[in-house]
Amino acid sequence: MTFDRVAIGVLAALLAVPALGQSAPGAEAPVVNRAPTRADWTAIADLPDLSGVWTPGPLDKYGPGGAEAPQWLPAIATQVDRLKQLDAEGRPQNIYTNCLPEGLPSSVTQTLNSVEFLVTPGRVTVLGEFDGNRLRRIWTDGRPHPADPDPTFSGHSIGHWEGGALVVDTVGFLPEVFIPLSQGVGFPNNGDMHVEERLALTGPDTLRVDIVVHAPKVLAAPWHASRTFTRHRERSVDLAEASCRQGDFFEDTDAQGNAVFSPIPKDAGGAPVPPDQPTAPATGHHR
Repeated sequence: MTFDRVAIGVLAALLAVPALGQSAPGAEAPVVNRAPTRADWTAIADLPDLSGVWTPGPLDKYGPGGAEAPQWLPAIATQVDRLKQLDAEGRPQNIYTNCLPEGLPSSVTQTLNSVEFLVTPGRVTVLGEFDGNRLRRIWTDGRPHPADPDPTFSGHSIGHWEGGALVVDTVGFLPEVFIPLSQGVGFPNNGDMHVEERLALTGPDTLRVDIVVHAPKVLAAPWHASRTFTRHRERSVDLAEASCRQGDFFEDTDAQGNAVFSPIPKDAGGAPVPPDQPTAPATGHHR
């Protein structure tokens, strides 16, 4: 009888466990991305046409869009001045090394690469030519930011359309992501960065991106910048696959004659070293 009671108890417990894909009684149902309807796809035709490949305009001193420099907190300004000095001496601290993503705001203010915008129901996907077409998702399905987002280089972006403009709000950045002044000078946001963007067509083939960067741990005030992108429809400028790390290797063959990538020796600053020159350990402020 004892065995029977135990067996019955185990069976009852198993029956109480929800089946795979079902929620336990009283548990909140999982949130899913619903399948788009024909009406959802039709509505896209009424949105601004962001198709094509967009190339960024030239960089200026504060990259770009105006002469407004970031207003740093006093203690940060001293460090930034030192970084500027090192850059002027030809010793930039390599804020774009190690093939890490640019992240925001660099992917707007400092990028040298073309981008594409894919508008689909519930989201806008941004494809960058830098390093294998890294992507960024801007959710337009009405969802809020997560209460505790996992930090990333580009953050968590939600957006909505205001007339012909896409208004985007982004949080959840890694604290190491830089606020850039140039290709050689930038400072990490150090946490709690919040970025606002407004993307709007200003002509048949011109797109202006206005950006406001809030970084309370390093900036004394929000930083405003903007960038203009030009549209191209020529197939000759279609985005191509790119690999940042591929430049760290040369095409080689192993002892068995198989094709392999072999690493290129580099010095402390990341420059390639001739085969007969010894390498030194890397130092400096690397990303």
